[in-house]
Amino acid sequence: MIILEIVREALKSLMNNRLRSFLSILGIIIGVAAVIAVISISSGAEKNILDRLNKLGTNLIVITPGVSKGSGGKLSQEVTEVFTFEMSDQIQFLCPAVKNTAPFIDGQGLIIYNNINLWARTRATTDAFFDMVNLKLTRGRFFSDSDLKESRMVAILGSKIAEDLFADKNPIGQRIEINRGKFNFSLVVIGVLEEKGQVMFTNYDTMIFIPITTWMNRLQRVKFVNGFVAQAISREEASNAVAQIEYLLYQKLKDLEKFKVTSQTEMLSMASDYTRTFKILLGGIASIALLVGGIGIMNITLVSVTERTREIGIRKALGAKRRVILLQFLIESCTISVFGGLLGIGVGIIGAIFISRIGGWPFLVTPGFLLISMAFSTLIGLFFGIYPASRAAKLDPVEALSYE
Repeated sequence: MIILEIVREALKSLMNNRLRSFLSILGIIIGVAAVIAVISISSGAEKNILDRLNKLGTNLIVITPGVSKGSGGKLSQEVTEVFTFEMSDQIQFLCPAVKNTAPFIDGQGLIIYNNINLWARTRATTDAFFDMVNLKLTRGRFFSDSDLKESRMVAILGSKIAEDLFADKNPIGQRIEINRGKFNFSLVVIGVLEEKGQVMFTNYDTMIFIPITTWMNRLQRVKFVNGFVAQAISREEASNAVAQIEYLLYQKLKDLEKFKVTSQTEMLSMASDYTRTFKILLGGIASIALLVGGIGIMNITLVSVTERTREIGIRKALGAKRRVILLQFLIESCTISVFGGLLGIGVGIIGAIFISRIGGWPFLVTPGFLLISMAFSTLIGLFFGIYPASRAAKLDPVEALSYE
C-alpha cells in the first residue's frame, strides 16, 4: 500500500513537471526504442537472408578458384585456368557423398531483339544446375543432352529479361542476338524461368542461361570453366561431400590455394555471423542512449531530493527511518524509468514495423525480449537512483528542516 502511494507520488511529480520529466526520460525512451528496433530489424533481416539462402537450394556446395588476383583489367591464369569441364563429372562420380554437379561460366553481354538492346548477365551451365537451385519453367524446356552435345545456339531467359524483350509476346522459338566482341551470335529461346527474385547477390530473373558447351566451343572458345555447383546427397553428408571434393581437387591441382570449396552450411553460418555482428554493434550504440537516459533519471531524482529537503526533514523528525527514505526515492526513480521504458517499447515497435515494411522483411520481436527490455530499463532506474536516494536517506533532520 505504501509502495503504491510512493508510485502515485512519483507519477504526480512527473505530471507536475512534464517538460522536465519528458526531457529526463527521453534517453530511456530513445534507448529502449533503439534496442527494440535494432533487435527486430536485425532478426528480420537475418531471417530474410537465411530464407533466401535456403531458397537457393538444399545442401549446395560452391567450388571456385582460391585466388582472385589479376592485373591490367584481366584475371590471372590462377583464376581462369583452374577447372576443366571434365572435372565436373569426376567430382560427381568419384565423390560418394555428392549427388549432382554442374559447371558454370559467368559473363555478360549486350542482348538484342528487334530494336531492343539491353545488358544482361549470362550463365553458361548444364541442365543439372536448374534442378539444384530450384529454378522452374513457365514456358518451354530446359537444355537437352543433344543441346549440350551439339553445342546448340539456344537460350533460357529469366522472367524479367523475357518481359523486357518480349512483353506479352511468346518468347519460345524467337531469335535473340548476343554481342561478344566483334560478333553477334543468334540464339533461339527455348525456355522462360519462373520469377525467383534476388537470392543473395544473384538475381536469376535478369539472367540468360546458355549451354556451357555452346559458350566454350562457339561463343567464347575457352577450355576452362569458372567453377562448379555441387549438391550433397543429404544434409548429414554435406561435410563429407566437402572433404571428398577437397581431396579430389588436391589430387588433381596439387595446391590447396588453387581452389575454394564453400558449403551452404558455411554460407548460412557466415550470414548469421554478419547479422550477429551488426546486432551487437547497433545494440552497443543503443546502450549509450540508455546510459544517457540513466544519467537523466539521476539528475531529475537529485533535483527532486533538493526540492523536497524540508519534507524529508519533517518525515525524519516524525520517525521515518533511513531505509524508508531510501526506498521512496528508489521507487520514484524506477517508476520514471519504467514509464520511459513503456514509451520506448511503443516507439520501438512502431519504428521496427515501419522499417521492416520498407525493407521487405518480417517484423520479429518476441514477448520475452519486451520483458527483458522492460526489466533492463527498470534496472537502469534502480542503478542511477541509488546515489540520490542514498543522499536523501543520509540527510540530517535538523539541517533538512532549516534548508531554505
